[in-house]
Amino acid sequence: MRPGHATVSEFFDSYACEFDSIYGTRNTLLNRLINKYFRRSMRLRFQRTIQGCDPIQERSVLDIGCGPGHYAITLARNGAQPVLGIDFAEEMINLAKKHAQQAGVADRCLFTLGDFLEYPINERYDYAIVMGFMDYMADPRAVIDKVLLATRRQAFFSFPVAGGILAWQRKMRYQRRCELFLYTAGQLYELFSDRPDGTVKIQRIARDFFVTVTMQ
Repeated sequence: MRPGHATVSEFFDSYACEFDSIYGTRNTLLNRLINKYFRRSMRLRFQRTIQGCDPIQERSVLDIGCGPGHYAITLARNGAQPVLGIDFAEEMINLAKKHAQQAGVADRCLFTLGDFLEYPINERYDYAIVMGFMDYMADPRAVIDKVLLATRRQAFFSFPVAGGILAWQRKMRYQRRCELFLYTAGQLYELFSDRPDGTVKIQRIARDFFVTVTMQ
């Protein structure tokens, strides 16, 4: 694992259970209110990704930075197979395996611990999901290039928006945890320009940019 990623994996190992609760495993009134008013972009990108992976029956999925597996498991329950989830936080992988077993889709999902840029991807997947991952990547172009090489139909990315009080507040919260990378629309257009392998759509959704690449 590269040096910067060790810090990120350590943070998400300690944060795994709290992060997992964002998707409803901790169904308290306070958590529901926080999710509704401060995590709207997370809900929207989840909904758009699941809707975008249609048709999904018998389609393969690569979930990069899969966390506790909510995207991968939802798609597997909808008929996706096989599904590969990769994350560099061991506790996230442990939670993903547990959730897949509870959902009855463990036979369709493989969750593995590793650094995506170093992990060997030997096949192409119908859909690639890169949600909440680019926030921590110092070399976004390398990630994008590898994702698109591994994608057959569509790839979905999220990028946190730079600027504004919420971005500043998040940057301050993370400065002692791990490095955080925020983006402007101009930076994304530059990153995704001249992509002969696919057409690119960049949308602003709340605190994120949602990027869809449809392969040619």
